Amino acid sequence: MDTRKPIISIRDVTKRFAGTVTAVDQVAMEIREGEFFALLGPSGCGKTTLLRMIAGFEIPTEGEILIDGQDMSHVPPNRRPINMVFQSYAVFPHMNVFDNVAYGLKVTGVPKEQIRGRVEEALDLVKLGGFGTRKPDQLSGGQRQRVALARALVKRPKVLLLDEPLSALDAKLREAMQLELVRLQHAVGITFIIVTHDQNEALSMANRIAVMEAGKVRQVAAPAQLYEYPNCRFVADFIGKMNLFEGQMTGVAGERVVIEVTGLGQVLLAAGDEQVTTGGQVGIAVRPEKVRIERAQPGTDRVALRGRVSEVAYYGDVSYVFITDDSGRSISVNMQNEARSTAQRVKIGDELWCSWDPEDTLLLAR
Repeated sequence: MDTRKPIISIRDVTKRFAGTVTAVDQVAMEIREGEFFALLGPSGCGKTTLLRMIAGFEIPTEGEILIDGQDMSHVPPNRRPINMVFQSYAVFPHMNVFDNVAYGLKVTGVPKEQIRGRVEEALDLVKLGGFGTRKPDQLSGGQRQRVALARALVKRPKVLLLDEPLSALDAKLREAMQLELVRLQHAVGITFIIVTHDQNEALSMANRIAVMEAGKVRQVAAPAQLYEYPNCRFVADFIGKMNLFEGQMTGVAGERVVIEVTGLGQVLLAAGDEQVTTGGQVGIAVRPEKVRIERAQPGTDRVALRGRVSEVAYYGDVSYVFITDDSGRSISVNMQNEARSTAQRVKIGDELWCSWDPEDTLLLAR
């Protein structure tokens, strides 16, 4: 159990614009000292508005935000123990790298004799030692992002806020910078809060993730917990790829509930924490990588579906296979390309069985 104290407490925070548009709706959670925390969700879910309220650029309509135990209601952005890295980097083009990083120290009156040492330390942290005399137009996109990070870290904030900081980078550089941000967070030991709509980015970087939808936080959990045990249909569908089926609870068999699903028949599942009543509509779900493709009919101990291959998408290390049954329902399967071969293991039109272990099936009552 994580015993670190909270550095940020968000208490029943709501934000409305123009009195009618609710961007953030009754959010309550805590973010701990020294953790890498992600706000994840689709565009328009309220994650950036929540980050801007932590920064002080927006004021909550209701509720309060505490940073290190202090109520931030009347504390302006420049007086908060935080700094922010924007999506656009906001690097000054007319200044060299050193002056960009030093800017915040100069305007807050840090003595000149301290500035050089702190700027050089910050540049070393982001692996830009020796770049101080270069102008931003002499740098790559990844290097400009590092300048923005150094400028934020040089002021030694308690919390660093990152608003979609990698969205302007190409895929390979973005992946490299994800690892760099994790390394940097470990090195400085302060709390990082990142806003992203990219689930892979959040899963690979964060200690905990808050998944948001329509202004509400649907689940806060560690990446593996979110992925393997989502608490609702939205989280299950948003995090990674998921096969979702609608069903109905028809009874109880020992410690398991019986779910009737068209095309799958009766599926016996552990109820878990979900409140399910007989006759109630439920969803069941399975990840594509948990599904196995077989030519022969699987045993009765597995959940099985017969269908025809309707699509195969090749991605090098893995192929996504889509199998459609007679009712038109499609299920996706991740098939690892383990052997070195250019021949397709399955082809469009093949009749196959796909099956999975009941223990890999999620029961979603909401």
